[in-house]
Amino acid sequence: MAETLSLPGFVDAHSHGFQRALRGKRHGAGDFWAWRELMLTEAESQTPELVRREYVDVYRELRSAGYTAVGEFHYLGFDEALAAVEAAEEANLRIVLLLAAYARGGLPRFRQESVAEYLRQIEDLRGRGVTVGLAPHSVRACPPDWLEEIGRYAVAERLPLHVHADEQPREIDECLAEHGIRPIELLDRTGCLSERTTVVHATHADGAELDLLASSGARVCACLTTEADLGDGFLPVERICKRGIGICIGSDSNVRIDPLEELRELEGIARRQAGRRNVISTETLLCFGADEGAGSLGLEEWDDVVVDLAHPSLRGVDDVFEGLVSSCAADVFLEV
Repeated sequence: MAETLSLPGFVDAHSHGFQRALRGKRHGAGDFWAWRELMLTEAESQTPELVRREYVDVYRELRSAGYTAVGEFHYLGFDEALAAVEAAEEANLRIVLLLAAYARGGLPRFRQESVAEYLRQIEDLRGRGVTVGLAPHSVRACPPDWLEEIGRYAVAERLPLHVHADEQPREIDECLAEHGIRPIELLDRTGCLSERTTVVHATHADGAELDLLASSGARVCACLTTEADLGDGFLPVERICKRGIGICIGSDSNVRIDPLEELRELEGIARRQAGRRNVISTETLLCFGADEGAGSLGLEEWDDVVVDLAHPSLRGVDDVFEGLVSSCAADVFLEV
């Protein structure tokens, strides 16, 4: 019997590398919005040199955990974006740079002066040979005219479009107050939903919004360990699956880096909501972890990952694939 098994590598479709610095810091009580203030403080301290140095460690951890490609959702600045790309190259991790568009809110360093400036930055990165995706940060950060321009560009250039939406109830309330519709409805109205779109989180999406995702062919990126850490809520997993909406996974704040844990939590939420076991097949879960993530980032090729079949977690296991998603941690993968 072979002692190793090669599988398609896992794809981390949503990462904020700098947030790894917040791991293990409880900072007392507070909700998502209190954590966000801490995150903004950390973001303000970033420099190209710090990103270049620290992201190498984050990306090496991703690689050793079985991720072989990452979508870095980046809003720290253009020079910092180039530093992130260099770090991924050093760590031998395939990167798609999801450069964030930011018109308002956040920190000044996040923002571009206009949507035209944002698209010029995208063109600059493409000219340097960087693989990119469009990333209007959220409907909080991008007004409708920005969303419309970015949506048009994504369609014309056949590029991925990633956007945070429906992570928090307050976000939905603010969108309703400003626009009279919910976030995913606004994305639909402004032309940002297509088969190349990935909505990150969608934790509080309602039935009508999920129907829009299904009809457009858009995906959801679930970041389960981060969503648990931030108290976001529970993704409506079975309702998403019943509509045939693709799901990919992301490490997001990198509070944990383990694709198997993300998939196990996804199935665990589905089981708790449905009151039964085996809601999502093992084959489908592994597809979510690899193929759907690659599709989300527009990747046709990415590295495999190697499973150590002699690992104690697989001892006596008849079905290796079932054992991986139900019983193993990322240390089951071998460094290649």
